[in-house]
Amino acid sequence: MTTMKTRIVRIGNSQGIRIPKLALDQTGLGEEVELELQDDCIVIRSAHHPRSGWEDAFRAMAESGDDSLLDADVTVSTVWDEEEWEW
Repeated sequence: MTTMKTRIVRIGNSQGIRIPKLALDQTGLGEEVELELQDDCIVIRSAHHPRSGWEDAFRAMAESGDDSLLDADVTVSTVWDEEEWEW
């Protein structure tokens, strides 16, 4: 674990910190981060996109044949399905 000190600086009407390049390089933080408040700590981590990795997971499911509908035998149509829905 590496420990560094930095100062809180004024940035317009807000305050912020400057993160040293060495810390950014070692952590791989990008331009977008998430902040998590834990008691008296602020945890900074890379922002994860909610659907990150879904494309690879779906591809793997298709390749293994695990992408069939679970309710394919259930067909309940409504008027909306028949008249309004467009592909």
